[in-house]
Amino acid sequence: MGLMDIYCNLKTATGKEKQQTMNDAYKKKAREKVCEDIARWMYEAAIPFNVVNLESFKVALDSIGRYGIGLKPPSYYEVRVPLLKKEVQNTNDVMKSHKVEWERYGCSIMSDGWTDRSNRSLINFLVNSSKGSMFIDSVDASSYSHTGDELYKLLSRMVQKVGEANVIQIITNNAANYALVGYHLEAEYPYLYWTPCAAHCVDLMLEDIGKIPTIAKTIKRAIELNGYIYNRCGLLNMMRRYTGLKNLLRPAKTRFATAFITLSSIYKQQDNLRKMFVSDDWTSSKWAKEQAGKKAAQSVLADSFWAGIIYALKVTGPLVRVLRLVDGENKPAMGYIYEAMDRAKEAIAASFNDNEKHKYELIYSIIDKRWDCQLHRPLHAAGYYLNP
Repeated sequence: MGLMDIYCNLKTATGKEKQQTMNDAYKKKAREKVCEDIARWMYEAAIPFNVVNLESFKVALDSIGRYGIGLKPPSYYEVRVPLLKKEVQNTNDVMKSHKVEWERYGCSIMSDGWTDRSNRSLINFLVNSSKGSMFIDSVDASSYSHTGDELYKLLSRMVQKVGEANVIQIITNNAANYALVGYHLEAEYPYLYWTPCAAHCVDLMLEDIGKIPTIAKTIKRAIELNGYIYNRCGLLNMMRRYTGLKNLLRPAKTRFATAFITLSSIYKQQDNLRKMFVSDDWTSSKWAKEQAGKKAAQSVLADSFWAGIIYALKVTGPLVRVLRLVDGENKPAMGYIYEAMDRAKEAIAASFNDNEKHKYELIYSIIDKRWDCQLHRPLHAAGYYLNP
């Protein structure tokens, strides 16, 4: 056996053959260099990290690998004009197959309103069928998004664009103006149903629950505590030392569920926060002498504050789980969601041992009021299509 054979065919202690070639070592080094170059390009272009999970990214890498060394990258003009036109044509070809499904089995129009960084009110429209969801349009509705007549014209135009005979339902959020428009659309198009969004419905339940005085007070104290810590870099660093670098989640303005998720993150750090506010680090700091600092410490050390958080989490935890279910990527059948809502109510009652009804009667009435509009809708909520 020569020296090269000895290198390429090493034996383990158990006698099993372990193949190790110079090519493996070279490929490992070469891959590291390629990954560094790709990552550097992403950093310079501020490309989101999650694009590496896209199937199209892997396809592009395979195509580059098949071409080999010396690939001339596409020019600015090629990306901007001919390649873009070709991709638009490919998308139109894909849409043709979706349109066949729309005509054969019917479809749902889904509207998704949001506000961009320029504070414009935008509405995205998608069509959902048994073949999947397809984006069809985006409209700047800043001037009339809250006007019933204009909204009606916009949604009616989308129905005509997709085809009146093809549309089974149109799905929007549960706001009063959309509800009014939905009923007008049902009157105009006899075979069309308006369906409120299940995720928005659950989110509104959480908003209503957040208005209950005891819960509203707890949320207010938690947000003030969160804001006080995060607005002071030194205090934030102190907190991270005590929480093992764990952060407190901060609530978002547009999703009421995030307020309760914030309560959950604070509750998980209950012991660590209490340790911090009685430590020498805190008592000797400048923040301990501030009025707002004294208020923050008082909240953390008060049993009533934690009792309020426990109560809020008991009545909202099951609903947040339902929200994650209906707002996730995988859409279960609508019947399963109705079952999940029933189980959420049972879980709320069980958290009070089923014998303290006065503590969750109001919660039940809020759930029933908001969920009633879903129960009286014959088809699916946002993103849930009734397969033919």
